[in-house]
Amino acid sequence: MNILVTGGAGYIGSTLVPMLLGGGQRVRVLDILLHGGESLLGVWGHPNFEFIHGDICDRNTVKTAVSGMDAVVHLAAIVGDPACSRQPDLARAINQDASLMMIEESRRAAVERFIFASTCSNYGKMTEPNQFVDEASELRPVSLYAETKVAVESNLLKNKNIFGWCPTPLRFATIFGVSPRMRFDLTVNEFTAELLTKKRLVVFGEQFWRPYVHVQDAARSIQLVLGSPAAKVAGLVFNVGATEQNFQKQQLVELIQPHVPEAVVQFVHKSEDPRDYRVSFQRIQEQLGFHITRSVPQGITEIVQLVRNGLIQNPKDEKYRN
Repeated sequence: MNILVTGGAGYIGSTLVPMLLGGGQRVRVLDILLHGGESLLGVWGHPNFEFIHGDICDRNTVKTAVSGMDAVVHLAAIVGDPACSRQPDLARAINQDASLMMIEESRRAAVERFIFASTCSNYGKMTEPNQFVDEASELRPVSLYAETKVAVESNLLKNKNIFGWCPTPLRFATIFGVSPRMRFDLTVNEFTAELLTKKRLVVFGEQFWRPYVHVQDAARSIQLVLGSPAAKVAGLVFNVGATEQNFQKQQLVELIQPHVPEAVVQFVHKSEDPRDYRVSFQRIQEQLGFHITRSVPQGITEIVQLVRNGLIQNPKDEKYRN
């Protein structure tokens, strides 16, 4: 396969690209390198790797990037609620307008497969706190980030029955774990690093639920969808994660504390955060045979070892945050 990965230097992308190359695929990355390109150094000399330094908002660049591709994995975005809230116009331009243009140009170029990185944030706030939401549940986006993802999903799926077009949105759980483009502004990574380095953590809204998935497993799910028969994935949405990896923030802290027993945690109860959801991942497990390989406790241990062994000197450095 010839595969275009947009945002290939990012947190998921830099984990996915070597995985695809190792599987014998030819990979082209399109990235503007907003957070630098060091994450791609390990694949730079690979004979099946190609890089385009460019902006997904530029139509000519996108036309060049999708040309000759069998599949597009669209990861490039302004990721997360805080980043989108700070620059709402830019977030709409990149996450929605550029994504719709990417879909349009991919179809014009006769790209068959299109995987879109979406989010479980689309579920917003559960109507029934004791129930799990799944792919058939109502979408209740409560942030600009989720609104843009819902809009692109809708566009992607409205033409799902066109012959030769295989669109698949993947709604990722909140991601954690070590990646070549490391991030410490994601809940599991952030809580662990804060407790290790500051010995103190303030947690807002400790009762809210979120699902979590390791970055390696997120990348593996993309590889799995690319390798699955089109009939199994065309026009279908898949939540990516594992049902048993839904946690409240307080539960995450309880998993981290044994590593830093001397740390002090302050819980600040909040009721106004509208995001609160527990997610079922039964569809991807039953239909594609997807199972996670790394749990949240294993990811916490991974981060602890990373920081304590000095591989990353300053987790608070801005380069590790979006």
